[in-house]
Amino acid sequence: MVGRPNAGKSTLVNRLLGVDRLLAGPEAGITRDAISVFLDWDGLPVRVFDTAGMRKKARVQDKLERLSVGDGLRAVKFAEVVIVVLDAAIPFEQQDLRIADLAEREGRAVVVAVNKWDQVKQGRARFDELSEKFERLLPQLRGAPLVAVSASKGSGMDRLRDSVVRAYEVWNRRVGTAELNRWLVDAVAAHPPPAPGGRRIRLGYITQARTRPAGFIVMCSYPQRLNESYKRYLINALREDFDMPGTPVRLTFRGQGHKNPYRDRKKPSPSRLRKHLGPGA
Repeated sequence: MVGRPNAGKSTLVNRLLGVDRLLAGPEAGITRDAISVFLDWDGLPVRVFDTAGMRKKARVQDKLERLSVGDGLRAVKFAEVVIVVLDAAIPFEQQDLRIADLAEREGRAVVVAVNKWDQVKQGRARFDELSEKFERLLPQLRGAPLVAVSASKGSGMDRLRDSVVRAYEVWNRRVGTAELNRWLVDAVAAHPPPAPGGRRIRLGYITQARTRPAGFIVMCSYPQRLNESYKRYLINALREDFDMPGTPVRLTFRGQGHKNPYRDRKKPSPSRLRKHLGPGA
């Protein structure tokens, strides 16, 4: 659980536990350490880290607060699913975006929980507005779950659990090489790669090298000339066609490296060539 101070992270963990084990209150900055608790979340065994609120770096003056934020950052690096908790009254502040982007850069599965939803009027219209804002401000997390919850009232907990399970499954997904290469042929046919300097970049084949997060390697000619917009096109197409919404996708391009095995061999002299081929050559 990560987010700005007073977003309701500790209250949310207490709601999942069913008891007030963690200190929570209306004042910001009560949590000072990354506290881990084990719980059975409706049959799902999990270890949850409640972290200190993360303020803008320029506002962090106190040494204890710097240590607290450092604990939170370490928790993000070792987590599997990161729940970014927002305050429904002031969602998607600049610091919220930085925190969500940090989780994506660390390669974690991300779920965004908009807390204190019981205080929101015109909930459906407001949720649609936040969904559009989320897609626009965090395109690198397009399709990640956005869940409205109220930690104090206990609403939205089932949806939050389902979103965490879904994000974890997508984060662990592996796609077969044959299926990937059929997809690559169609993707290139629909949108051919650029041709810088008049030379078309050829995409040879693709394979998945890792999961958690998904990492793919594409063999191609002139990988250094492939622009960012085409890379984003392939990443978005991978997410959409293989049902991997919101999860970080790493795409690495490598040169095909076809090397002539006879390139460095010395050319044989005419006399050696005649000796090898025999009389009459």
